[in-house]
Amino acid sequence: MASFIESAWQYLITHFSDFQLACLGSFFLHEGVFFLSGLPFMFLERVGWLRKYKIQAKSNTRAAQEKCIARLLLYHFGVNLPMLLLSYPVFRFMGMRSNFPLPSWEVILTQIIIYFILEDFIFYWGHRILHTKWLYKHVHSVHHEYATPFGLTSEYAHPAEILFLGFATIFGPAITGPHLITLWLWMSLRVLETVEAHSGYHFPWSLSNFIPLYGGADFHDYHHRLLYTKSGNYSSTFTYMDRIFGTDIGYRKLKALKNTSVEDSSEQKKQ
Repeated sequence: MASFIESAWQYLITHFSDFQLACLGSFFLHEGVFFLSGLPFMFLERVGWLRKYKIQAKSNTRAAQEKCIARLLLYHFGVNLPMLLLSYPVFRFMGMRSNFPLPSWEVILTQIIIYFILEDFIFYWGHRILHTKWLYKHVHSVHHEYATPFGLTSEYAHPAEILFLGFATIFGPAITGPHLITLWLWMSLRVLETVEAHSGYHFPWSLSNFIPLYGGADFHDYHHRLLYTKSGNYSSTFTYMDRIFGTDIGYRKLKALKNTSVEDSSEQKKQ
């Protein structure tokens, strides 16, 4: 496996410049991971498969789904790509590299854990600020146009929000200057996480069933269903910030009521 990765990386750095890999490579990797992971959830919603795992009974119309895709392509090419091009000198200055040797798995894992911690902290406060009255009305309400989210709506947002909350994702890599392969892995994991959180489906195999304090779709779907002043659940990947500051109380009460209802129903069936 290691030799395959090294051979593949050797091909990339031989045929493409550092600028091409860091900017265009990162952009098209993001697009591939994002759409390949997000489109299946849109398809599931459209055809009605696995409906028993869908969190909300309501589904988006075909027109709403197509509007989301069209807006995403506009924002990705009009906002994300230019920002990647402009941020390249900053990443280079902070020490990002693409040459050999490749970092060890210990280094990669340590850096990604740090990125998750930093991203969760910054995203929580940024997201909570976006739920203040003025910012919600003029910026964040765009993202909440979809009260019934599906995977691709994870990046459907006002351009100002894309830049504002995007800072949480790039802050860790920007201050540590990682190898490009670490940046690509972090970006891929972050995209997969946010797509799953907006998927609208909670499966038996969802990570939130196995990893403590992992948010997932059920946690974030609650945030989209409620009015902006009462939603809570502002966390990104892990939910410890909401737990610390009590902004998930409504969600936890609802979960407790559902669990009690399920237990009562089970008891009645036994009788």
